[in-house]
Amino acid sequence: MAVVVKRASKTFQLLSRSRLHLPVHHSILRHISAGSTDSIESDEEMIKAPSEFAKWKNGGGLFHKSSHIDPTAVIEIGAVVHSNSVLGSDVHIGSGTVVGPSVSIGQSTKVGYNTVLSNCAVGQFSTIHNGVCVGQDGFGFFVSEEGRVMKKPQELHVKIGDHVEIGANTCIDRGSWRDTVIGDHTKIDNLVQIGHNVIIGKCCILCGQVGIAGSVTLGDYVTLGGRVAIRDHVSVASKVRLAASSCVTKDLVESGDYGGFPAVPIHEWRRQFAKLRIFYKNNL
Repeated sequence: MAVVVKRASKTFQLLSRSRLHLPVHHSILRHISAGSTDSIESDEEMIKAPSEFAKWKNGGGLFHKSSHIDPTAVIEIGAVVHSNSVLGSDVHIGSGTVVGPSVSIGQSTKVGYNTVLSNCAVGQFSTIHNGVCVGQDGFGFFVSEEGRVMKKPQELHVKIGDHVEIGANTCIDRGSWRDTVIGDHTKIDNLVQIGHNVIIGKCCILCGQVGIAGSVTLGDYVTLGGRVAIRDHVSVASKVRLAASSCVTKDLVESGDYGGFPAVPIHEWRRQFAKLRIFYKNNL
């Protein structure tokens, strides 16, 4: 700012000496000069104020000074770890990733590039691939008496177990009335949507483009084929396997294989499909 004032003063002197009398107002120079002092003082205050973030020695990323990070953790350049977060030993945070306030990440967990973790706890030996978003608000709204669409509070967390793998660009919403939970050893493919309040048991497999609506409960060893959809507030028993593109509209209380829309036991679905083909063939 001081440089601007100096250059403006020189310009004014040159113009006053020349024969060209341009309408230069002294009030403009007074305004610049008066504002420069405040600007310089504010800049000095910013320099004196200690930064809340510092550069991490392993990788060059930024971390908040209130966070608790094991010395063996790696935070790559461009990553940011916010206040009160906890990173265990041998944790690896990729470039562009944001670890939100009060997030905890267990030992030897690897987080890829451009991932966002907020309002969550991640277990040990897990892998979170590029572009995953965990802990954002769930999709919960209601219509008020005045006819306006209002947002329901989304204030709980996501709990991810040990040895979990989450594929690229998967989204897991935090809970509203209970925490969203991903059980130990569960494997999730790319582009999977898991709504708020969902509980997934241990050793489940979710293939690509699966969509699970809010407040669903999955047992242990559940397998969902590609593009399976599950409606909200549905329970699926342990050791259920769902064929690709199936849609679950009601509780599945018995273990076994299911398919179709709505999902029914796999043998019944195959009979339905065979009868449908025969019907169309006979009517051609």
